[in-house]
Amino acid sequence: MALTIRQFGKDPMPYWNSKGHDMDISAQMLIFTTVVEQGSISAAARSMGQTPSAVSKQIGLLEDQVHYRLLNRTRTGVSPTREGQDFYEKCKAMADKFNEAKAMIHSFDGVPRGELRIASTVAFGKSQLIPALPEFMKENPEVQMSLDLTDREIDLRSEGFDAAICFAEQRKNPDMVIRRIMQSRRVLCASPEYLERSGTPSNFSELAEHNCLRVAGRSQRNAWNSIEPNAGEKFEATGSFEGNSTDVVFRAALAGIGIARLPCYMANIKFSSGELVHVMPEYAPPSTDIVVMFAERRNLAPKTRAFVDYLVRRFRDAEKNQKNG
Repeated sequence: MALTIRQFGKDPMPYWNSKGHDMDISAQMLIFTTVVEQGSISAAARSMGQTPSAVSKQIGLLEDQVHYRLLNRTRTGVSPTREGQDFYEKCKAMADKFNEAKAMIHSFDGVPRGELRIASTVAFGKSQLIPALPEFMKENPEVQMSLDLTDREIDLRSEGFDAAICFAEQRKNPDMVIRRIMQSRRVLCASPEYLERSGTPSNFSELAEHNCLRVAGRSQRNAWNSIEPNAGEKFEATGSFEGNSTDVVFRAALAGIGIARLPCYMANIKFSSGELVHVMPEYAPPSTDIVVMFAERRNLAPKTRAFVDYLVRRFRDAEKNQKNG
């Protein structure tokens, strides 16, 4: 058996538990409030789209829970007992809070608004996300952005973030939902000053003689292997400098400290300006996906849905731009 109650504005509200027997007591309190205000069980039942017997049963269960008779029943209707009147005042306060909360939710009308807490990897956040935010904020003027740039693993639920932008392999919790933003291709690069000083490698053997810039504590990111056949054995980047993020390594490469492996979305613009030189262009490292991760697909807050959709729309041509860079 299942029951749907139409309560406070005719909205359908299912209150049966999973076994289909007892309602939550808060739902019974809302029913009790309606019965008192309507003055009869029949009138209350009609207002909620239920049968009088179903409503009467829930009132009886509520009285059993509080161990008091709450209603005086007559042929013409019902009225609260002395205990029932006091109980009604408390129930009415709860019903008012319920209506206030419901009105707040309904007032949203799907319009993105409120604080949007986002986490992003440092390099993508600085080079790609922040430049993209003005357009999103112009489209969604009632959203207030809060951005945390970090390369550590994010726990969305415990840390209170609405979404996180990261590499696909950073999703450790399979319950998290992800949407692909773009593919991240990587290239080797160095400043002209470094190459003039140290020479330009043409293969992994020569590369091993150079100062290769590392990402601190991330052994997987420092394995510069290639997806091309016969490209040589897996190469472990070694050198005298490491940084705690790709952004730090990027700036070290610009400063002429050594050779870096960087995402195309960071390197391409510096190739065009001449600040970086593409090293070993035949090198084809494995690519990865940059994704936006969030906790729930169902009933996603409008502000989060708008942000996720905007990212997908904004960066869907990024792969084409990388290839043409």
